[in-house]
Amino acid sequence: MLLSIIVALSENNVIGSNKDLPWYLPADLKRLKTLTMGHFLIMGRKTFESLGKPLLGRTTVIITRNKDYKAEGCIIVSSVKEGIEAAKNDVEPFIFGGGEVFKEALPMVKKIYMTRIHEVFDGDTFFPELNANEWKETAREDFQPDEKNKYSYSFITLERKA
Repeated sequence: MLLSIIVALSENNVIGSNKDLPWYLPADLKRLKTLTMGHFLIMGRKTFESLGKPLLGRTTVIITRNKDYKAEGCIIVSSVKEGIEAAKNDVEPFIFGGGEVFKEALPMVKKIYMTRIHEVFDGDTFFPELNANEWKETAREDFQPDEKNKYSYSFITLERKA
């Protein structure tokens, strides 16, 4: 199993604001769908509730301390480790957020698919700082704003150094 993170974040590591994304970037949403289709998405309850429903074509694993939590069509677990265990038959399950889930899962992750939005945003949820000594950039595509995507951004793939 290759445990990966998929994340969009601003220059100041913001990933969310008031349970939503502070930007709209269709290119990132398209990439997210392409990369995660057919895979498990492991996420915290607040992240799931910000989506409102499971994403089609993917298996949603929700981490919550609430033992009575129910979400139709989803797998409910009580920890990141349980979420990873639930996805053990997937060749590449994705850690999908939010901030606390990213922080807890980061030591176990081998790959990060990052969309870096080249703007500073106000927010209340952040991606943890990465230790540059632990990660190497293996792919990067840079994009300028266009008629559909308001901000410049980069698709970056990071892999954990051996």
